[in-house]
Amino acid sequence: MSKKSQKKHYLPFLIGVLLFVIFYPMLISIYVFLPLFIGSMSYILILGIEKEKTSYIIFSSLYLINLEVNLSLPLFLTIISSFIFYVTLFLYLQHFRQCKLCKPLISVVILDLFYLGALFAFDFIFQVQSIELDIILLYTLIVDMLIVVLL
Repeated sequence: MSKKSQKKHYLPFLIGVLLFVIFYPMLISIYVFLPLFIGSMSYILILGIEKEKTSYIIFSSLYLINLEVNLSLPLFLTIISSFIFYVTLFLYLQHFRQCKLCKPLISVVILDLFYLGALFAFDFIFQVQSIELDIILLYTLIVDMLIVVLL
């Protein structure tokens, strides 16, 4: 297969990912039962940093920023909490080299909980209420874990 043919097959996938990144956060603001994918996109951001893939970094950052803007969440808090997780805890998860699913699953759970903790700390410090703790957040965590297993 020639390079030109490969680019032709890659272009629809790239357009699909770009449409998802741009429009899915808008749908979440309308339909609250849709999962947020904060953990999965934060994990993709970390993989982009680790593997030096700029497309991962750009698409996941664009998604996270778009999500925060559409849901009126604190801007850049997901990216900052992902970076803090990467610097402090992600290196300790390298011990799970033999288990292909353990590292992504544990990372997504910790990233979701870490972001939730950062969001509650933000709410406490600035005396605002950004998000309510309800069953939809548990549903989001479960779907995040399923998505990472598929990746």
